Amino acid sequence: MVYRLTKELVFPDPSLADEDGLLAVGGDLSPQRLMLAYQNGIFPWFGEGSPIFWYSPKERFVLYPADVKISKSMRQVLNSNRFKITLNKVFKEVIMACADAKREGQDGTWITPEMQEAYFKLYQMGYAHSVEVWENEVLVGGLYGVFVNKVFCGESMFSKKSNTSKLALIWLCKNTNIDLIDCQVHSSHLERMGAKLMDRRSFFEYLK
Repeated sequence: MVYRLTKELVFPDPSLADEDGLLAVGGDLSPQRLMLAYQNGIFPWFGEGSPIFWYSPKERFVLYPADVKISKSMRQVLNSNRFKITLNKVFKEVIMACADAKREGQDGTWITPEMQEAYFKLYQMGYAHSVEVWENEVLVGGLYGVFVNKVFCGESMFSKKSNTSKLALIWLCKNTNIDLIDCQVHSSHLERMGAKLMDRRSFFEYLK
């Protein structure tokens, strides 16, 4: 059963989500609602012109920072000093680049202007963060997401040069004090980097 949200700042129990993870529809993207959602293992996912859909999958695709797999070719990239990596330097440019990134099997983006503005507010409040990858002072890769305690809830990443989103993720694993990265849903390239499925209850333990 999918629940319809009102102006009241509340979500139904995440365990009531449908088989595909859809839990609720409606509400808004205020900072207060977004943070309440993330604190309860819920995230928004919808397209342009669609109502706001809120998801809480039965299983989460997660990455333990200590388990990140670095291929031989990526080690060469890491050791080349070709790229510079920064944290929270150009959040707005990162989320815009993620929105513009072309993705196989997807027509358009879920990172609508409304979403961009909502997450920029979270960034200004210190909840959302970005990792940026630079080549010769040009932004060529990065990612952004939201911290909940010591869990980084990853939202999206982009690459304008080969492997630069992977570089941002490896940097996040190696240079921040986090216990877990929430990748939300399965992707083959994150699986190759060491991500795995975790049941909802175990994921909630990390959030709390």
